[in-house]
Amino acid sequence: MYIIKQLRRKKNISQSDLATEIGVSLRTIQLYERKEANIPIKNLTKIAEYFEKSIAELYLHEVNDLEGSYVQRQPFTKHGSVFYPLEHGKYLIMSPLVLMEQQGKYIENAAVTDFRKNAFQAGFILDFLDEEAHMAFEITGDSMNDNSIDAIPNKAIVLGLRLNMDLLAKGEGMVFNKPYVLVCKDRIICKWVTGFSSEKNTIYCQNLNKSPEYQDFELPLKDILQVFKVIKKQV
Repeated sequence: MYIIKQLRRKKNISQSDLATEIGVSLRTIQLYERKEANIPIKNLTKIAEYFEKSIAELYLHEVNDLEGSYVQRQPFTKHGSVFYPLEHGKYLIMSPLVLMEQQGKYIENAAVTDFRKNAFQAGFILDFLDEEAHMAFEITGDSMNDNSIDAIPNKAIVLGLRLNMDLLAKGEGMVFNKPYVLVCKDRIICKWVTGFSSEKNTIYCQNLNKSPEYQDFELPLKDILQVFKVIKKQV
């Protein structure tokens, strides 16, 4: 993010100084200051705290610098996510993020709460608003990594739009041949869903990675607590 370079210069510190404060290498900071850099949410949180800003403020500064003037509008909260209106009808969403280490805790509370008090958030730019809740997830494993444009590799961050489970039980509300995050009773997985069996009441889950260790399978709806359609990703 170019804003990191601006804040660093304003604070009059070198890249080496910032690297020491964040606990990363000089090379890492050099990469982070490039426009195309992908910054892990944990390190982005440390950077935001060091400069006494929120992650949302970092994103807003970045949008301002890259896309022209930013018209200040009142942010609002919906289903636990904070939305910042941008120009041209777009929105910056700061959504609760479930990290790998928090998956067990999220599953325990999935039926009771939306995990809205999560300490971490992930930011994405949306072209329009949806009525359902959003949630971001850190992906575990490479079962969805086939090195294609659709790939979702290990440690990628995806933004999911929650689907209505009542509709899913009727075989409705899901577009097939798309990636979904499935919050099951014992794990959280990301799979390519290819179909629904009304007779078995199952969905067909496919791995993009065709290595023998990754097998496609059917998943009973009774074992699923929540379903999120993947609408954005950060890799």
